Amino acid sequence: MSNTIIRFENVTKAYDDTVVLNNVNFEIERGKFYTLLGPSGCGKTTILRLIAGFIQPTSGKVFIDDKCVNTIPAHLRPVNTVFQDYALFPHLNVFENVAFGLRIQKVKEAEVKERVANALKFVNLEEYQTREISEMSGGQRQRVAIARAIVNRPQLVLLDEPLSALDLKLRTEMQYELRELQQRLGITFVFVTHDQEEALALSDEIFVLNKGIIQQSGTPTDIYDEPINRFVADFIGESNIVDGFMLEDNLVSFANRSFECVDQGFNQNEPVEVIIRPEDLEITTAELGKITVQVDSILFRGVHYEMSCYDEFKNEWLVHSTKKVDVNSKIGLNFGPEAIHIMRLGETEAEFDKRLEAYEE
Repeated sequence: MSNTIIRFENVTKAYDDTVVLNNVNFEIERGKFYTLLGPSGCGKTTILRLIAGFIQPTSGKVFIDDKCVNTIPAHLRPVNTVFQDYALFPHLNVFENVAFGLRIQKVKEAEVKERVANALKFVNLEEYQTREISEMSGGQRQRVAIARAIVNRPQLVLLDEPLSALDLKLRTEMQYELRELQQRLGITFVFVTHDQEEALALSDEIFVLNKGIIQQSGTPTDIYDEPINRFVADFIGESNIVDGFMLEDNLVSFANRSFECVDQGFNQNEPVEVIIRPEDLEITTAELGKITVQVDSILFRGVHYEMSCYDEFKNEWLVHSTKKVDVNSKIGLNFGPEAIHIMRLGETEAEFDKRLEAYEE
């Protein structure tokens, strides 16, 4: 059996003249936690609905287990979905909500009881079988929805922003629970979110989408440390992005100075965009800094101060630091070669991967 469970081949989805997905290609492997990440309207929920069978592609093919499922209805696919609003039945208690799909399949009552009990045990709700849905908290309802999804033993669980209605503390707790549950079950999760921190915390792999196109895919570390373009860099965390030139391998020029970096494979004097994350900038005195900036504003974010600064060339620099400095003061910023990330202008993901492979060799 192939390790690939889902494959999209040249999939396009359009509604009248509006293209929601544009010639999308990707593969999803078994037993991993995948996240579809992007802003509203980027096409991530459309991908989920295509996998589930709620809609069909305008063109292209969707494969599950190497079988094209374009014409196979949702109820015959080895997939279950956890919706944003959980879609629980308010007139049924916890047990009957979880058992609903098994009863539709006419599973014998003894097996229903065993499988529901096991599913509820997986989500730590074994003591709540007779509880009414109206008596459950938001986090408990989410776990009921997950138990209902896994009780049918699907190969794939799809989760459409299931944490968005929870408060911040509960949302963080449920992130840990979801990740642990996926690892214990060993089945594939495909999770939709527009929350960057959530995607980075949960995922084995992330697909970043914008305007119906997968901009970049990879591990959270790959996406965060080596964004392929300005959209990804801006969307995944906060970034300082300035114009520069690659003078030669491992040497880049920006802010009217040259700096050592770890990037290779560029043309001499090639125009590039330079990324430095705010947390990679170290505050020092104006005299000792590699770049001198003036502090324009400062906000306290709980674990750090967030400072907006400008250099003499009008480049804005966002700085995260536990040090507090005064507004309008001049400070120096230091950073190492590894903190500098170089993006080629207009580079495709395939070109980026090829350059990265050549560098790693």
